[in-house]
Amino acid sequence: MSAKALSIPLIRLLSPRPVAGLWRLIALSRSRRHLARLDDHLLRDIGLSRAEAEAEVARPVWDAPPHWHRDNV
Repeated sequence: MSAKALSIPLIRLLSPRPVAGLWRLIALSRSRRHLARLDDHLLRDIGLSRAEAEAEVARPVWDAPPHWHRDNV
């Protein structure tokens, strides 16, 4: 296989769009970990109950809120 044939998929892999999506997923995962560590009084400050926070933390990382999707940015 020639180098030219390999370069197109590699360029697509390294394009900013997938990398940006990966960074958004990492940030979402980090935010959920921090949310899990908040005390009940801090959760009340941001308008969440413990049950709501635990439900958010339990979501898989790929289950991002709609406003995090690329087409809505």
